Amino acid sequence: MNKKMMAALTSYFTFCFLLMSTQTACAYIDPSTTTFLIQAVAGVAVAIGAAVAVYWRKAKKKVANKLGIDENANKEVESDDISFTKGEKK
Repeated sequence: MNKKMMAALTSYFTFCFLLMSTQTACAYIDPSTTTFLIQAVAGVAVAIGAAVAVYWRKAKKKVANKLGIDENANKEVESDDISFTKGEKK
């Protein structure tokens, strides 16, 4: 027998032995574990959402630049001028 065939047979018999020797387990999942899992899933969802938003904004900006669209063309901007008169109280 070659080495590949021997490795395949060993893997097969090991897998069969593991299936035959399994036992049911009575396990308890603590509420804090469930809360931790919910937080982990929520964190992954938020991270994916943030990454999608960043890449969407970058892609939108690239397309606008290629098409020659200025996203600030029709926006009105107020000036930041602040003037004070000496002796004036508010």
